[in-house]
This record gives sequence, structure tokens and C-alpha cells, in this order.
Amino acid sequence: MDSELEAFIPLLPRIDLADEVAARGDFARLAAARPVPDTAGIGIEDRAVPGDPEVPVRIYRPQRAQGAVIWLHGGGWVIGDLETEHPWAARLAAASGATVISVDYRLAPEHRFPAALDDAYAVTAWTAEHAAELGIDPQRIAVAGHSAGANLAAAVALRARDQQGPPIRFQLLNEPPLDDRQETWSARNFTDTPWSTRAQVTAAWRHYLGATPATPYAAPARAGDLSGLPPAYVATAEFDPNRDEDIDYALRMLRAGVPVELHQWPGTFHGSQAILSAEVSQRQVAELAAALRRALAA
Repeated sequence: MDSELEAFIPLLPRIDLADEVAARGDFARLAAARPVPDTAGIGIEDRAVPGDPEVPVRIYRPQRAQGAVIWLHGGGWVIGDLETEHPWAARLAAASGATVISVDYRLAPEHRFPAALDDAYAVTAWTAEHAAELGIDPQRIAVAGHSAGANLAAAVALRARDQQGPPIRFQLLNEPPLDDRQETWSARNFTDTPWSTRAQVTAAWRHYLGATPATPYAAPARAGDLSGLPPAYVATAEFDPNRDEDIDYALRMLRAGVPVELHQWPGTFHGSQAILSAEVSQRQVAELAAALRRALAA
């Protein structure tokens, strides 16, 4: 483990996804304690994307932004909202130079699959349809997310391909849960790793799916055909139960002819980039923004 990250492990709070109400409160308090991001030069606007129901979004517009990122927060499909994600969305907009649209998708278990995916897809389609109003190029739209949000980004890319939906230029998948079966080496052996344990992953899938069998749109690793997907950046943490399914998904996309950049971060654990004082975390966050900046360049 990276020594800077290891020093923080005893201080990490335990958020129990088995109790979704308590988990949301704990996560909100943790997010509120983060430093307030510098939003100078970034226009911020709350909107509601039409749908059934409407989907709240927060739009971050840097000056001269031309591309857009549909940003989907993490939290095991159970926790997180526009407020808890504000520091990350603002930082991503400033560093990438792209308009970031942070999505307040519906949460499980009150709203199980496919509610969150429907919300994410609706926002992606709305962004493409309203590109002129938003001041962006409709051919420069990326879907991106961390953890459960990265699962949704991968699923939006699959659904847009299958349904000839909105054009997606790029997908950024940071440490996503992609396979509900949890049969990889990392899923079986990293049972008590920091932030994300096997029990946490199991609880998240249970909340998200309920009794519904997983489809490729719920668990993208189940998709048989990965050809025709947008280019991807896939990031994994060394000590993360999701690690091997992410690497497998990246390799399968490569074999299907999809351009992929795969970055496996040594010494890190799931979500450790939130420890911004660590040098490796600073590099992780900078690289996520750089990958989007490269992908959305003219």
C-alpha cells in the first residue's frame, strides 16, 4: 500500500450500505467536511431535465468550454447527490476545461435498476438535443463516473450503441463495479480492503438489483459484444474488489476493436483518490481530467 494512503486507513470512517438511511447521513457529513472548491471562472446552474420523473442536474461551465461530460457520482447506487458531489464536479470542470453536468439520479433501494440508468441516459440524450443551448459541440460529449457512477456510464454507452441513441465520444470509467457475480480473483480475495469490502459490494448490488436478474445494462461485464463502443479510459485501484473485472472489461473492449487506455494505480484502494494530500491521489485526479481533456479536444 502507498505509505501516504496507509497512514490514513485508521482514520477512514466506516459507511455501512446495509443501512441506507444512516449511510446517506454519514456520507453527507463526510462530504460537508471537505474543503470548499474554488469555482472562480466557472458558471454553476441547477436545472431539471424533463422526464418521468424530472432529473435534477447541476451544470458547471468553465469559460470557453466546448465539450461536455455527463458526470455520475459514486456511492453504490445508494448514497450521494448533487451536494456531496459538488467538490468533485467543480474540480473536474476546472481541470478538464469541459462543461460538467452532474446528475442527481434516483437511488436504490427505493428506486432499483433501471431507475438510475434511465435518469443517466435521459440526461445524456437531453444534453445532445440541447447542445446549442448549452453552448457545446454535440459531437463532443463524454459519459464518466466513479464507482457506481462508472457502472452507469458504461451502461449508458452500451444502451446508446444498441438503441442508436445520443452520440458519445468517450467513456471514462473509474473503478466501476461491472459484474454482480463477484467471481474474479480480486472480488474473492479483497474481502476487507479499505473503503470497499466484499460485504459492501454485495450490499450495493442487492440494493440496486433486488430480486431482478442482472442484465448487461445492470452489470456491463455480462455483455457478450463490446464492439462499437466509444473509446474508453478505465482506471483501477490495486486493492479494490472491482479491480479484475475492470481490467477484464478493458481487455475485452480492446479485443473488440475499441480504443482503450487502462491505468492500474499501484498501492491504492477503492476511492483513495479522495485523500488529496497523497501524491498518488493528486496524480489520479489530474489524469482523470487530462483524459477527458484529450478526448474532447477538437
